[in-house]
Amino acid sequence: MEVPDVTVHVKLKPLNAFVKLSDTVRCFSFSSVEDFSIYGNLAQINFLIGYDTEKLLSHLSSKMKFLAPFIFLTFLLFEVKGQIVPALFIFGDSIVDVGNNNDLVTLIKANFPPYGRDFVDHEPTGRFSNGKLALDIIAEKIGFTDHQPAYMSDKANGEMLLIGANFASAASGYYNATAILYNTISLSQQLENYREYKNKLVDITGKSNASSRISRGIHLISAGSSDFLQNYYINPLLFTTNTPDTFSDILLNSYDHFIQNLYELGARRIGVATLPPLGCLPAAITAFGHGNNHCVARLNNNAISFNNKLRHRSQRLTRRLSKLKLVVLDIYNPLHTLITEPAENGFAEVRRACCGTGLLETSILCNQHSIGTCSNASQYVFWDGFHPTEAASQILAGSLLTSGSSLIQP
Repeated sequence: MEVPDVTVHVKLKPLNAFVKLSDTVRCFSFSSVEDFSIYGNLAQINFLIGYDTEKLLSHLSSKMKFLAPFIFLTFLLFEVKGQIVPALFIFGDSIVDVGNNNDLVTLIKANFPPYGRDFVDHEPTGRFSNGKLALDIIAEKIGFTDHQPAYMSDKANGEMLLIGANFASAASGYYNATAILYNTISLSQQLENYREYKNKLVDITGKSNASSRISRGIHLISAGSSDFLQNYYINPLLFTTNTPDTFSDILLNSYDHFIQNLYELGARRIGVATLPPLGCLPAAITAFGHGNNHCVARLNNNAISFNNKLRHRSQRLTRRLSKLKLVVLDIYNPLHTLITEPAENGFAEVRRACCGTGLLETSILCNQHSIGTCSNASQYVFWDGFHPTEAASQILAGSLLTSGSSLIQP
């Protein structure tokens, strides 16, 4: 039987279809194997959805084994039935905080309008966004029907703890003094809260089941941005005694210690996010750009240097801790692409955030009385001076799933 030529009209996000070779050159991505070709980051393999993953992998020929991580990624790009992992555990700062700061005596919180205006029931929850965080979208993509509760909230009890918990606190970081400065929950305290959580989980499910849920669950960490932007760059006690390079080393020593402690408590699958392009955040441009409306190169270079060290340190940890699967999740490059190529990704504004003037407002400065708040946040990459909109988070979540696909493999 002769098969005719087929023309397919498919809308693909640039991040899923094109490889950037230079500032002026983009190449359409595809790959071929003996039996078929794939293109657009495997986004079109619809026939895989709904197929039993273990059965699928067992049927793969030896020549196609290399596709295993991509097949798992494909499942993430569509709706899945059932959770791929038993639980998610989240640590870090405001990028992943879902409300742990709500009842703290701190200025760094987001449990008031217009935060949450596009979230479920249009209610603010403590998320630093108009809607869902990239974290929420990732959780949904891998099959969770409920979001992991903020550990400091009333929701973190009983069976809700079975799907994991969120320990993150805005304005915290690898450097404990950052959290102390803003009266938020340090990473060290987040670890203690996790230890307490683990004891509660044992009471609910028994020691063996709790240990399995911990070891098979995914632990996600997003930290470091507050250490630089809300402490180092504005704190003469730090920037006069430490270069960005030496300060990075201090943060990474704390990171090293944190991972080892998580490992000792049973964590085996850990994903850590890189720093974003710090110099491109609206508030950072306003504060450190000296009147220039472009990304601050100095801050971005510091972020790139830190990220390189983070990868190196993570490789060392993986070699030292034999059962650890530790993956560095790149947030820098996908966010930088959205900022430098907004129109190609469906956005109209990157210099200004949606809330207020969009130049600086974050936390209490972003409130229901902020003059100038936009009506359509989906046109903006940033919701407030530091944090992306839900629309941007949708794209970022896809990129994070790509870089973290190995975490969810058997």
